Amino acid sequence: MVSEGETVLIASLLLAAAAGAATEPMCVVPDGSRLQLELALSEKEKKVGLMFRDSLPSDWGMLFPFASDGIFGFWMKDTLIPLDIVWLDVAGKVVEIHADAPPCRSDPCAKFANKEKARAVLLVNAGYSRAHGLAPGARLAFEGVPSFAVGPAGK
Repeated sequence: MVSEGETVLIASLLLAAAAGAATEPMCVVPDGSRLQLELALSEKEKKVGLMFRDSLPSDWGMLFPFASDGIFGFWMKDTLIPLDIVWLDVAGKVVEIHADAPPCRSDPCAKFANKEKARAVLLVNAGYSRAHGLAPGARLAFEGVPSFAVGPAGK
């Protein structure tokens, strides 16, 4: 039989483990919707991005965080789905958006780059930005993305 003290200890350990568990990467957009994120952290992941994908769930996106601010171009070669490309500053504020970047199966393919410096890029299905209030100046919040844009989303 487990004593009351042992029960309290076990419960405390379980709560501590749950609190320390890794949070799945998520993005909260201005209208309160949540996007499950894939993170492109390595150079290989950043190079491949969403290439060769037939679809992307409507509540998913891919985040490309960078170590410093810069101009980041995205080439649509072998990207089979239309995307919104959203450039963000270090606080998660939308700097620029290129809506409805078309898929491209063969050269020449368009390349899209930001004019103002950004810290990260979020790729979502074409039309998502318009439908969920993403616009320059809007702030997105991120969970489970180490050292990036923690805080409330909003306009």
